[in-house]
Amino acid sequence: MNIYAISDLHLSFSQSKPMDIFGACWDNHWQKICDDWTAKVKEEDVVLIAGDISWAMTLEDALADINEIAKLPGKKIFIKGNHDYWWSSLSKIKKVLPKDMYVLQNDALRFAGFVICGARLWNLSSSSSDDKKIAQREKIRLTLSLESALKIKCQGDKLIAMCHFPPFDVTLADSEYTELFESCGVDSVVYGHLHGKDCRAEKCVEKNGVKYYLTSCDQIDNKLVKIY
Repeated sequence: MNIYAISDLHLSFSQSKPMDIFGACWDNHWQKICDDWTAKVKEEDVVLIAGDISWAMTLEDALADINEIAKLPGKKIFIKGNHDYWWSSLSKIKKVLPKDMYVLQNDALRFAGFVICGARLWNLSSSSSDDKKIAQREKIRLTLSLESALKIKCQGDKLIAMCHFPPFDVTLADSEYTELFESCGVDSVVYGHLHGKDCRAEKCVEKNGVKYYLTSCDQIDNKLVKIY
């Protein structure tokens, strides 16, 4: 079984919100993702999708995008991104998810030697009191997910964390998020959110024994990143 990751799909099958206005890298981006995905992924593989899945505002509208992802091979695990306004109550989402699709929220999942956990996180560079409050709430959610992961983790399992926002700033400085990953023995972290030709983040960096993978689709040429 292989583990792949990608994020920031920004799909809009239920409405007209083209992404190519943001540059040529978004031209026909979903078809490029599908072509690469079907060439790589087998049914037993897992694909991590680290937020900003759909532009939809409601779960009903987001189903058009979710169902397109469901057509692709492999098991899919979602976490919430800052643009996933359709993300309603967990119970409602789970009721309508197609087979082999999962959402993470304050919990964790285990697949054949891999434990997956995660949280959306928040902007660490903002000094506003509101942003700081959200960042602290996200720390609590990440802690709950990591605690859940450690309860189901077996000896020899790899522990992978998903987040939407990067868990550090552009200098890769330690943060409360990275300290949590390290203290819980996380092996790899996938994240997204960062876009544009001026993005300065490394695609893969190792920090204090943890590997961090940037998976925003426009930053990885619309191709899945193999984590394991």
